[in-house]
Amino acid sequence: PQKMTVQDVPGAFPTVDVPDHAHYTIGVVILLVGITGTLGNFLVIYVFCRSRSLQTPANVFILNLAVSDFLMSITQSPVFFTNSLHKRWIFGEKG
Repeated sequence: PQKMTVQDVPGAFPTVDVPDHAHYTIGVVILLVGITGTLGNFLVIYVFCRSRSLQTPANVFILNLAVSDFLMSITQSPVFFTNSLHKRWIFGEKG
């Protein structure tokens, strides 16, 4: 059997012409959100680890949220920002 690609199915993923300034605006907003999320969640993790009075079972849930949000911020924001600047997906078919 032959492998089908997106190019074999016309209209599978319709595209929309988006103005260049929209790509750049969204990229800058995502960059700011990513920086804010990274710094803010790092501070939550740091304060939790340094302060014994905050290390309660209830605050472990807050720490869990901060860690997952921190990881999302450092992995997703740069990818989204880079793609917005190039105005397309730049990491290939497998990426």
